[in-house]
Amino acid sequence: MLLFVGLGNPGQKYENNRHNIGFMAVDDIVHRHSFSPWKSRFQGQTSEGRLGSEKILVLKPGTYMNESGRAVNEAVRFYKIPTENIFVFYDELDLAPGKLRIKKAGGAGGHNGIKSIDAHIGKEYWRLRLGIGHPGHKDRVTAHVLGDFSKSDQDWLGKELDALSRHVALLAAGDSSGYMSKVAHEVAPPKPKKVKQEKKSEEHKPNEKMAKEEKHSKEATTSKEHKTQDSSQGWQSTLANWFSNSKTPQD
Repeated sequence: MLLFVGLGNPGQKYENNRHNIGFMAVDDIVHRHSFSPWKSRFQGQTSEGRLGSEKILVLKPGTYMNESGRAVNEAVRFYKIPTENIFVFYDELDLAPGKLRIKKAGGAGGHNGIKSIDAHIGKEYWRLRLGIGHPGHKDRVTAHVLGDFSKSDQDWLGKELDALSRHVALLAAGDSSGYMSKVAHEVAPPKPKKVKQEKKSEEHKPNEKMAKEEKHSKEATTSKEHKTQDSSQGWQSTLANWFSNSKTPQD
């Protein structure tokens, strides 16, 4: 059995908070894959289902963020779930909005929900960090985290939640890097390769070359005309001087 944990705060007041993106992620997984209805267990809400050959237990702790470890510990002890089979979805300030990073073990990074889980079951579980961005100053962190997602967030948020739930079978099968790649591709499709731009640049080069050759040709023609004109004027000047200085027999 695998345990998927979504972190957040219970209650309607918090449901659209950035801090509740973990709840949102597992809600979408349960809905898309037709898991069982939510029911109260382990100091939270649970749902069950399958992804491929794996049985999945989904948990949303109802203990509030700072005590998330209590609920997780109850479920882990009841089912005797190894820590390497636990996947926790939660918000991450130090990642840009829409970014996903997956790592086994590691530090809490100041996240109180993760600190609580570490204290109860250790650190050897999988962490799925969902970027919400940083407000820019530590004094604004609390208001940012406990604030609702804005209208401008809805585009990337909808894409990410959809991708997280649609490709989650990869995670259950042990392909965390493939899962991360799929989500990243759908939230922010890769930009066109620079090679294409270089090709366009190459296409313009013959025109540039022709323009340069035409310019050189014109310059050469102009220079030749000037030389011819100078030569003509020089001959006429010499002839005029000769006539003016020459003496006729009458002189």
